[in-house]
Amino acid sequence: METAVLKHILVPINKAGWPFVGGALALSVGFALIWKPLAIVGLIIAAFCTYFFRDPERQTPVREGLVVSPADGHVSAVETAVPPAELNMGAEPRMRVSVFLSVFDVHVNRIPAAGKITELAYHHGAFLNAALDKASELNERMSVKMETNDGKEIAFVQIAGLIARRIICNLTLDQEVKTGERFGLIRFGSRTDIYLPDGVAPLVSVGQQMVGGETVIADLLSDEAQRETEVR
Repeated sequence: METAVLKHILVPINKAGWPFVGGALALSVGFALIWKPLAIVGLIIAAFCTYFFRDPERQTPVREGLVVSPADGHVSAVETAVPPAELNMGAEPRMRVSVFLSVFDVHVNRIPAAGKITELAYHHGAFLNAALDKASELNERMSVKMETNDGKEIAFVQIAGLIARRIICNLTLDQEVKTGERFGLIRFGSRTDIYLPDGVAPLVSVGQQMVGGETVIADLLSDEAQRETEVR
């Protein structure tokens, strides 16, 4: 029991966050040399960075065919859209699920399905509010195309937001990946889109809360229709 509680409290920090935590602590020391009460400001910043860059373990469903959310956050849109042009997936619209991450969500991104990375493309762009529809087209983004183990093609895109200014993607071309593996991070508010194969219906709805690496977005082996939800 105590171990389980500690796991929820002592959450690991992603390595990308340590420079920010260390910098904030150094700032706190500097402030203390000027006026001791000012050190509190640095400590608050350090506490926020520790919280923001938390990197908890996740219980990933591993059954073949399942597609999980690549990010924490809430579903901001479920609609058809043409994948980013840089991925060369054609001009036909596909079902797209968009997950918006606030500054309070875990920002570590995870692989949505097992397979192989077949395309990587970085697009320089604007830094509009990631909740806007046009953010998918206009904002700075990292686009990834992959082929699942059963030969289906999906894409997922890290999109910078109004506050976000840094997209980290640690994937390489032809890399074999597993569902739920960490692959990157977007700093300070952002959005992640996922494009499903033709004929695959999303199993989530707008407003639903996602847990990256855990929440099932779609089932490639099922012909279940798109799900509907109600607020209760």
